[in-house]
Amino acid sequence: MTSIFFTSASSTDIRCEIARNSMNISFDNSENAFAYKTDKELKNARFLFSSMGFQWVVEAGVRLTPFAMKTGLPVRGLIRKTIFKQFVGGETLEETGAVGDVLKKFGVDVILDYGIEGKQGEADFDQATEEFIRVINYAATKDNIPYISIKVTGFARFKLLERLHGAPRLRSGIHDNEAEIDEWQRVRDRMFRICSVAAEKNIGVLVDAEESWIQDPVDRLTIEMMEIFNKEKAIVYNTIQLYRHDRLDFLKLSYRIAQQQKFKLAVKLVRGAYMEKERSRAALKGVRSPIQPDKQSTDADYDAAVDFCISNINNVACIVATHNEKSNLTAVALIEEKGIPFTHPHIHFSQLYGMSDHITFNLAKAGLSVSKYLPFGPITDVIPYLMRRAQENSSVSGQTGRELTLIKKELNRRKQK
Repeated sequence: MTSIFFTSASSTDIRCEIARNSMNISFDNSENAFAYKTDKELKNARFLFSSMGFQWVVEAGVRLTPFAMKTGLPVRGLIRKTIFKQFVGGETLEETGAVGDVLKKFGVDVILDYGIEGKQGEADFDQATEEFIRVINYAATKDNIPYISIKVTGFARFKLLERLHGAPRLRSGIHDNEAEIDEWQRVRDRMFRICSVAAEKNIGVLVDAEESWIQDPVDRLTIEMMEIFNKEKAIVYNTIQLYRHDRLDFLKLSYRIAQQQKFKLAVKLVRGAYMEKERSRAALKGVRSPIQPDKQSTDADYDAAVDFCISNINNVACIVATHNEKSNLTAVALIEEKGIPFTHPHIHFSQLYGMSDHITFNLAKAGLSVSKYLPFGPITDVIPYLMRRAQENSSVSGQTGRELTLIKKELNRRKQK
């Protein structure tokens, strides 16, 4: 009942309370959150998150781990037993499939992510494309893997994307360079192949966001694929990073394009993953940072984006991909408020594997469509991803503390049984 709220309470706060009360969703329920983990796995997670609470440990690990891997120091076993096991499904599809089977028992889907990025050379790009297609074919054999994730930098040269981003139009600036025109066409062909197989197999393709200075060609290419493959249903998804101050407007622009061109807009809404790098580059170049001025602005734009997508649910497929408890509760309340079924094919929630289990598994318990973003690949290939996870957990205010508190709570609950 809304009468319990103060008149000064924000609509977001009110919606959160509605979600907690009328839908009986509690992100404090550690029993639901960690039912899939053994005592040993929980204790390992406790140790890892405790270590991440020390900034100096994370900073040292981020600096030394890539060096140790490159120079052949015997750290692979330690990495595999700790941070790799916490955040990655496995080195192979088969290992990762076993993790997915466990998640399925608790009503949680999987977004498969082949952890490759920043490769160079046409042979590497072609190989990555074949691997993405192999992942799609594998996902099609499982009923709880509705999506895969791809990075355009997995099959396109970074410098080419940077050059294209700086051009007034997608192809201008390279019209006098026949080799680069051909190179860009090969990138488009790879993207088309990936999306065409996905459409045939009915698997969604989530195109990851990249750094702001290469994002424009990624956006244009993704929208081009949406125009082809999203006529009847959502297959190709763009990723919108709301920690950028221009992305809410970009979301609305994308919607207008989709309406004009008569295709389903599909988006994954995230806060973002390159904040420090973006700010440092902007300062170095003496230009305005693309990052929001503060966290409150990011939160406001994120929730506004969720509201926009849910308000246009018949024409927009939306994945609410966030570890923010309030944003998840607000989204659930909006769905309930507008009478949208929890099973509507255009609404989905997601969190990273190894993080925010209290959100994922409690949403699943309540009947929401929710998944874990599950990377896999050789340890050497997923090191960049693992370093970002370590940094995220140490830099996001309260993230590590919240994870630790709930893990300790569940271990105590089990001990007292």
